Amino acid sequence: MKGFPVRPVRSESVGEAAKAVARRQAEQLTLVRRRAQPTAVYITRLTLTAVFAYLLALQLPGASTRSVLAPLTALLVVQATLFHTVRSAVQRVVGVTAGVLTAVAVAAYVPFSWWVLGLLIAGTLALGLMLRLREEVLEVPISAMLIFSVDSHAAASSRITETLVGAAAGLAAGLLFAPLRVQPAKDAIGDLTRQMADLLGEMADGLATMPEPRRAAEWLDRTRALRGEIERLDDALAQAEESVRMNPRRLRFHNPAAGLREGVDILERAATDMRVLARSVLDSVRLESEDSPVRDPEARARLAAVIAELGGAVRSFGQLIEADPEPVPAADAAAEPIAAQLDDHLEEAHRQQDRLADALRTDPAERPDGWPLRGEILSHVDRLRSELETKPRPPQDPAKRPLRTLRARQRTAQTAPRRRENRSPLRARAGQTALRVRAGQTALRVRAGQNALRVHARRTASRVRRSG
Repeated sequence: MKGFPVRPVRSESVGEAAKAVARRQAEQLTLVRRRAQPTAVYITRLTLTAVFAYLLALQLPGASTRSVLAPLTALLVVQATLFHTVRSAVQRVVGVTAGVLTAVAVAAYVPFSWWVLGLLIAGTLALGLMLRLREEVLEVPISAMLIFSVDSHAAASSRITETLVGAAAGLAAGLLFAPLRVQPAKDAIGDLTRQMADLLGEMADGLATMPEPRRAAEWLDRTRALRGEIERLDDALAQAEESVRMNPRRLRFHNPAAGLREGVDILERAATDMRVLARSVLDSVRLESEDSPVRDPEARARLAAVIAELGGAVRSFGQLIEADPEPVPAADAAAEPIAAQLDDHLEEAHRQQDRLADALRTDPAERPDGWPLRGEILSHVDRLRSELETKPRPPQDPAKRPLRTLRARQRTAQTAPRRRENRSPLRARAGQTALRVRAGQTALRVRAGQNALRVHARRTASRVRRSG
């Protein structure tokens, strides 16, 4: 077509685009399978629970072949986690029992009429609120109305009995099929750390040259968007912790959600440090002065090196959180390379940070405009690195470890290689720094005590002179 120049496209770019589309379609199909499998399991679990409750209710004396109260109760009782299932079963049984007993007592003295029905509904609702039944508060007036309308003791006992049967079936299904929703939380942690690491990597690549203010503002906006990812991660972690509570699998295996909360808190603080660091970089880019720290090629290169190492540390930190705490000794051996990789990134980041401090060192009188930004960038980098030095390893009591873990450790104690103690220079340097700080504090205390003695001696001498 005339007037529209056609840009030639190489065959390699077409092939790469086709591969990208195929890869994206494969990822979408995998996501669909992951979503379809839990749905199928959910339908199967509820169906088997309801049928089991119906067959169990048929064994009761005088049971009807078309009574569906027991399977209905079982469907309503079964929740996503075992803890919620137990709570729902107890509340439903209490609500049905309270409503039936109230209706039997009222029907024994008062005949059925519209104003009695209204008073019964109001009274049973108040009773349900007093019992703190929460979501099951409507079970009290519903059961009361059904029994009050038929006025039969057989119907009352049948409703209570079938409710108990349905609740028992729901509890049994919860004990046998209660899922552990820990993997979605770990996947969310992996997604968050990958986003943070990719953003840090882009910032490091962008600082190879003087970045544009628009690009630096985009970095700041992306760090602010991490807040929504952290909130979704908190929701997934809360579901994981609820699924572990009262789950019988904890009696045999370790707690799969242990250590996740501490790791998420560290990532949340690290995301905050990234946001303020991006803000300082944006302020430096907008500063139209030679005093700006990002206008110095050496300082910009040192800052890019530090941010690149911090991005690798964030990625390794996320992989370390995703690894199981200690199900078997093989997991320890698998987690050791990740921990060593994290230590390497942090050590290199510390070295690059020292070089960055040398590059940013300046006289405030000579560069008054960019001097505060130099201190901000250095402090934010140091804070982010310090947050990542806290490894998410939850303490475990050997007496409370699962039997399977202890037996596996005993079997592999002789064959497994001994774990080398971590003698990283970073920890040695931290210990030396702590000793210097303590020595300085001791010297300050001694100096303060000497000054106090001098002041006391002077006051005593002045009092003696006045009295003389």
